[in-house]
Amino acid sequence: MKNIIKKMMPIVLLVSSGIAYSQISNTEKDILYINQIEEKKQPAKVLHAEPLYIDLIRDLGARKGEREWNLGLGLTDELTFDSYEALIEYEWAPMDRLGLEVELPFTFYSPLADNAGAETPSNRLNSIKIATQWSFFVNERIATSMAIGYINEFELSDFRNFGKPMISGNVYNPFLVVAKRWGNNFHSLVYTGPMIGHEYESGEVHTSYYVNTSFHYMIPGTRNFIGVEFNKTWESSDFDMTMRPQMRLGIADNLMIGIIAGVPISRENERFSSFLRLIWEPKHK
Repeated sequence: MKNIIKKMMPIVLLVSSGIAYSQISNTEKDILYINQIEEKKQPAKVLHAEPLYIDLIRDLGARKGEREWNLGLGLTDELTFDSYEALIEYEWAPMDRLGLEVELPFTFYSPLADNAGAETPSNRLNSIKIATQWSFFVNERIATSMAIGYINEFELSDFRNFGKPMISGNVYNPFLVVAKRWGNNFHSLVYTGPMIGHEYESGEVHTSYYVNTSFHYMIPGTRNFIGVEFNKTWESSDFDMTMRPQMRLGIADNLMIGIIAGVPISRENERFSSFLRLIWEPKHK
């Protein structure tokens, strides 16, 4: 805290003397932004760059009252048809360090012109996802945070068979998150856990394991960043990985947009994809 105060003193003097914010160096702006997140109030919180495709339930070290709405739109080339993703997501912190989330993910399908006779899946509301995340370790001195969480996904029948049955299965997904900021601008994060799917009609249970790693660079003097996610999944002897270069742009103080491209490294049925995420954080006390 003493070190931050020492670093902040020149900035305070500049602002109090009437020098415009635009004249402050990018390094000093970074210190201001980090200080705004980490030193505004207790409990401790570290500023981390959150991946944009496999996002977190809430900020690591979430503080009571924080809220966020997300709208997502995506397109994936599935070889014989295109799939369109859409999601609406609300996340909030009912208490310090605890995040909750509700998400409704949709998928719509469209056959390609040269594969008009190919079978296309039915459009669907994929599931109702509810999730929780608890930050059990937050250390500002080493700029590191850790959290555990759980996602429960009630899988729904597609629109063609909607209600027959209503809920067709369940996915159980505990996870662990470890994140570290290196200096003021470089960020790394690991998000990992098993995903256990249970189909009610057949009674079949299948398990996969995923490791999502991400690296980001926050542009000096801004909330914008560029980075990449590596989404890796193992199921039985099958391994899939998609690399997702991405960027986040601030549109207003509490409104941002994330732009993501998907490049499959080892997938048999998928080509390139794209995804947009609109992020709105209502102000809180």
